[in-house]
Parts: sequence; C-alpha cells; structure tokens
Amino acid sequence: MSLDAADARALERCLASGGVAVFPADTVYGLACDPGSDAAVARLYELKGRPPAKPAAVMYFDRHAALASLPELGPRTRAAMEQLLPGALTILLANPRRRHLLACGPDPDTLGLRVPALHPAIAALGAVRSPLLQSSANLSGSADARTLDAVEPAIRDGADLVLDGGALPGTPSTVLDLRGYEDGGRWSVLREGAASRPALAGVLGEHAG
Repeated sequence: MSLDAADARALERCLASGGVAVFPADTVYGLACDPGSDAAVARLYELKGRPPAKPAAVMYFDRHAALASLPELGPRTRAAMEQLLPGALTILLANPRRRHLLACGPDPDTLGLRVPALHPAIAALGAVRSPLLQSSANLSGSADARTLDAVEPAIRDGADLVLDGGALPGTPSTVLDLRGYEDGGRWSVLREGAASRPALAGVLGEHAG
C-alpha cells in the first residue's frame, strides 16, 4: 500500500488542528503531532503510556528544511548531517537556543532530530513541510510496530488520523549522539538500530566517544 498526496495533506491538517496521527516512517510506525502544541503532545504521550519526562524527537520530511531550521549548527556537524540524512537515524544535537522544548524532556539543551529516508510507498510524505514531534506507535516498553495491524488498537482508535504505508523494515532508528562532534569529532551510538556503526564511521571518522 502506498500513500498519496491526499494522505500528505491529511497529515498536515491533522498536525495544524492539534491532532495526533499514526503514520509510517522509514523504520517502524510512528505517532506524530505538532511539536508546539502542549495539548497534542500530552495526548501523544498519553496514548503511548509514556512518562512525560522522556524525550521524543522532531521529524522533518525534508533535509533542507531540517537544516535550515537550525542555523546555529556548526559547519562540521552540518556537513556530516548533509551526508547522513535522510536516513534511519535519530541524531542528538546540542540545543543552545532551546528549540522544540516539548520534545526535549528534562534536557532542554539536547534536541533529537529525524529526517527519514522516504522509500516509494511513503514518498508522498515529502510534501509535508511542517515539523512534527514523533515517537514510535507502540505502548511504552512494548515492541515496535512493523505493520499497521501491529499497532495497538487503543492507539489506532485514539488517534485522529491513521495512515497505512504497508509493511515497514521493522528495525528502529539508530540513536546517534553528535553533541561533541563539532569541537572534538566525538560521536557515539546510544541505541543500535537500522543504521550501522561502520556506515556511520565512514562519514564521521573513527573518533567515537
């Protein structure tokens, strides 16, 4: 099953109206809402049964839009992200201007950023220009959902929009910490996932923290 332009418009409307959506990413199914809406973020966390203190990530479907939203990025980090993204990564970045605080949990100085690689079945989502706060579409602590049917019925029923992009790879994103990359070339993998360490080292160098 493939998404189309109408699905992308529906997602934009859902975000703009303060709704919560179930959507397919490049890895697993996710939950999304407007990162600036306290009420929408609270609903998303409630659907997951996730403690509000746990951070989420901000997702853009366009790499250029993501990088343009962070003009404070240093040149070394920006160059690395231009090579790494889009991809199956959640990148942790220093957040000196404290952007998207609702996604940051207890650490406002760190921002998690996602730009998924849009395979053909979900390519239509590339038309969505606004950022979204996203987390995996599963109950907190339970397995990630590779198919829409694997998303808990309570989550599907509680969402305002549900998009079916067919079966996904099923391995979650790799969490990559680049907070020490600009000045010291330090990086580390905080969660193993779909992007491999050797592939990351080919871009970032071997100086892992």
